Amino acid sequence: MSTHSASSHGTHYYVPRPSHYPVTLSGALFLLALGFVLRINGFAPGPWFMLAGAALILYVLFGWFGAIIGESVTRAYGRWEDQSFRHGMVWFIASEVAFFAAFFGALFYVRVISVPDLLNLLPNHGWTLYPDYQGLSWPQSGAGPKAMAFTPMGAWGIPALNTALLLSSGATVTWAHWGLLKNNRFQLNLGLFLTVVLGFTFLGFQAWEYHHAYAELGLTLGAGVYGATFFMLTGFHGFHVTLGAIMLTVILLRCLKGHFDADNHFAFEGVAWYWHFVDVVWLLLFVFVYWL
Repeated sequence: MSTHSASSHGTHYYVPRPSHYPVTLSGALFLLALGFVLRINGFAPGPWFMLAGAALILYVLFGWFGAIIGESVTRAYGRWEDQSFRHGMVWFIASEVAFFAAFFGALFYVRVISVPDLLNLLPNHGWTLYPDYQGLSWPQSGAGPKAMAFTPMGAWGIPALNTALLLSSGATVTWAHWGLLKNNRFQLNLGLFLTVVLGFTFLGFQAWEYHHAYAELGLTLGAGVYGATFFMLTGFHGFHVTLGAIMLTVILLRCLKGHFDADNHFAFEGVAWYWHFVDVVWLLLFVFVYWL
């Protein structure tokens, strides 16, 4: 396989040389999965396989991403590559939208359909599946025998503060983008630094919120349907914030090294798109999980 450099007019598409990273990553994922299976079945080597798989994944991430960064810095990518990267990022974010739509759909189904239906199950026959069920309002733990008492998470404490933090981070990353477009490196670096700080501060407050929920409110994953939907939605969002904050940190380090300019900065832009997606999902979470 040959390597072509994209011309200034974008007439050639860059083709990288063959790499061992895809095969290595496949093997690493296999080791990680094998170790997990061995671990849950009580086999002693399980954790070691998991550790080896995780170490190989980190090796691939640093090596493969480093190679891609090198190709970008040396201007190997042109107009065609830039378009394909943007299309790929759009489809990736679309898949993430579908992912969260499924969980929001589950929340809607539970609150609007299944909870009222359980209360009125077979009323014409004079009995219900759960005779003591009094589920007239949300939130609740559910109808079954494992229903437990808990205090729901309020909206106007840590969640409201985290909303302000995440919305502010959306503003700072946009401000950083404006600085990049104007070749103002100070504005770019400061805006990105503030965005990273706000993102990790959000995660710190969310960790404190989870501790508060488990230790003081009785709100756990075992707290029925409310606990399950609460932690699934907020937990997966927190995972996405973690990934976004790590990506922003990498972009900040690249900016400090002088990478990117007004005409060549898709990596920055792609991470910024992802971060704005995270902001929008949190607004929906704040309204439908915490507030209403």
